[in-house]
Amino acid sequence: MLFQMNKTRDLFSTYLRSYKNQETGMYPAKNRLRTLQVAAALGAAVALPAMAQTSVQVTGLVDTYVGSMKYSGDSGRTNVVNSGGLTTSWIGFKGTEDLGGGLKAKFNLTSFFRADTGQAGRFDGNETLFSRDANVGLIGGFGAISLGRDLAPNFLPSILFNPFGDSFQLSPLILHMDVPWFNSSGWTNSVAGDTGWSNEVIYTTPDFGGLKANFHYQFGEQAGNTGKNNIGANVLYFHGPLALTAYYQRVKVNNPLELSPGNVQPATNIPLPSGMVAARQSAWFLGATYDFTVAKLFATYDQTSHDIDLKDKTLQLGTSIPLGQGAVLASWANTKRSGAAVGESLKRNTASLGYDYNMSKRTDLYAIYMYDKITEQTVGNSVALGIRHRF
Repeated sequence: MLFQMNKTRDLFSTYLRSYKNQETGMYPAKNRLRTLQVAAALGAAVALPAMAQTSVQVTGLVDTYVGSMKYSGDSGRTNVVNSGGLTTSWIGFKGTEDLGGGLKAKFNLTSFFRADTGQAGRFDGNETLFSRDANVGLIGGFGAISLGRDLAPNFLPSILFNPFGDSFQLSPLILHMDVPWFNSSGWTNSVAGDTGWSNEVIYTTPDFGGLKANFHYQFGEQAGNTGKNNIGANVLYFHGPLALTAYYQRVKVNNPLELSPGNVQPATNIPLPSGMVAARQSAWFLGATYDFTVAKLFATYDQTSHDIDLKDKTLQLGTSIPLGQGAVLASWANTKRSGAAVGESLKRNTASLGYDYNMSKRTDLYAIYMYDKITEQTVGNSVALGIRHRF
């Protein structure tokens, strides 16, 4: 677009020079009207494409921390410099184009990376280049539609309704729902299907007085097996100090207990009894927050069940208390896991306490302590000091 505008400007300058009296520096009167007409035409040539100009941003976040980490079931303590203490580091492109009539095109192409090593992705293994976002869609009075890799139904409700947000290292709720531990605890994430779905269609409703809903459908893309898909929906309501949310999802694609080829989220550390095969999980979630100004309270409850005898129930309570240029953060999550797939019932209790200090609108420092305990496993205690920068 910039090249086109410069080219048009150069053509206009050349045209004016051809009509300019080299001695007086003036334009002949008989050519002034024609000059104005050409100027208007060339101006329109610049303005028309500019109206439909695509706005593209390079954006991202870098989060790195120093920590002494020990989760329940770990054989020992590990001192680390790690990426993604409060938010997984990412970088990418996003943009919109005004199509007129209140309609816009939009796209997102964003990648996770590990800032401590410079490696791409959240983890080693089957991680795609644009694993955070890779989608294109339309936004208008009808709402919005997105095609590609985008958020799963569980993501927004879970991160917006716990004080530690989308921390896959230190948020009790996210640790229970989304993070498998390949240690002696045999713990796997309670919610199947990852926090982002590929081959997905999302429809987002317009905002109705603070209420908005998202409807998700993920294609399994397996020949002869059209029933292999994921479906889900969530609702989010924001009105003054009150916020409410709920989601439901049914997962067949990338179910962590189904050890099929191409599964990007396996949980091979759960040995299922002989003959027991898991192919489907259903999950539902309720959440609420209320901001009393002096403190913001968080509460969530979610439950998952399978087509085998396995069920998880998770309760999370938390608070965020403004203090100075930051906030004190506290959260506790309790998960009860039961069913023949795991034998005796298991419980996990995780609590985090920390302070997040805002150095600016884009940069913050944090210090967090976390306690973690799973039935019949060693106690975990972790400490993390980190910095997060958005751009």
